[in-house]
Amino acid sequence: MAVLRKYLFHLERARPALKHMSQPYTLSDFDFALPPELIAQHPSTERSASRLLDGRHGSAFVDRIFNELPELLQSGDLLVFNDTQVVKARLFGEKPSGGKLELLVERVLPDVAGEAPNQVVAHMKVSKKPPVGTALCMGPHGNEFSATYLGRWPDENGLFRFAFSDEPHTLMQKYGHVPLPPYITHTDSDEDEQRYQTIFAREPGAAAAPTAALHFDQGVLDALANKSVRTANVTLHVGAGTFQPVKTEDLSEHRMHSEWYNIPATTVQAISDCRARGGRLVAVGTTSVRTLESWAKSGQTSGDTQIFITPGFTFQVVDVLITNFHLPKSTLLMLVSAFAGFEPMHALYRHAIAKGYRFFSYGDAMLLERSKAF
Repeated sequence: MAVLRKYLFHLERARPALKHMSQPYTLSDFDFALPPELIAQHPSTERSASRLLDGRHGSAFVDRIFNELPELLQSGDLLVFNDTQVVKARLFGEKPSGGKLELLVERVLPDVAGEAPNQVVAHMKVSKKPPVGTALCMGPHGNEFSATYLGRWPDENGLFRFAFSDEPHTLMQKYGHVPLPPYITHTDSDEDEQRYQTIFAREPGAAAAPTAALHFDQGVLDALANKSVRTANVTLHVGAGTFQPVKTEDLSEHRMHSEWYNIPATTVQAISDCRARGGRLVAVGTTSVRTLESWAKSGQTSGDTQIFITPGFTFQVVDVLITNFHLPKSTLLMLVSAFAGFEPMHALYRHAIAKGYRFFSYGDAMLLERSKAF
């Protein structure tokens, strides 16, 4: 208990007084200390058995179980899921010199006439970067396939371009590993292959899971349907950049990572129908929020987005949000603060720590309504 009080005191001290728009938020405003034992290393026994912090009613928080969600939504609401599929994006290999390396594939590029086929964009973890043109020896024994290093990927810092010797998705499925987040300390297992994936994933391309959707099982979906809560899908291929903390104290200097999204015509129509019947749009996860609000801002139903949502952002689409608990100093924590309000966000996190909620990808969830402050 004394240790827990220390963390709660830190979070209270880190929480500044409510700021006005004339006082921009800084990175330090989104820092907090978390007891390491609250970082979930494994999923709950059943998907919908995780906890749900109901934060819709101001400071009157209610501790629930996720399978209660259908009772909390209304007939006519529209749930929007991200149907991206996590691929086995982590690949191990070595340089011709024998030096070990690791690739984390962010994106499979379309083939272009006149260029090497089977190109990918990836992070590279290696002691010394190889020369351009080096054929890296990939796979568990270092001879299953090759990845030729083509140079830096020009649109993103810290990313590199490679040409695989065969079709990338086939190679990742055969030789890759589940790209677990850096705060999960065990190596990937059969459990992770099943549980670090939503039950409705169908569009391969993500290097990280849309974690709020991991709590849904068929029983919850059936209960939602019985209550006449509708569902629709968008796709945003989540990149590993989602785990990267912001490093600039001045948030305006942060360069957001880019992710590809798509909103099908059927979902656009479902949103229009939801508005016409007076229903609410419930985004399942921050990736669904970023997709929908990118569309509202740009008018484009498909493309790359670098939208950076911080307090003061005007939401045009999303009314209700289901989300997990996020990393300190992360863009996702800033998004939640923009949606629910800066002070309520800090109160929610203090409550979650005091009550022993599990944090991050395999952790518990929150149910939030959009703040009317902006």
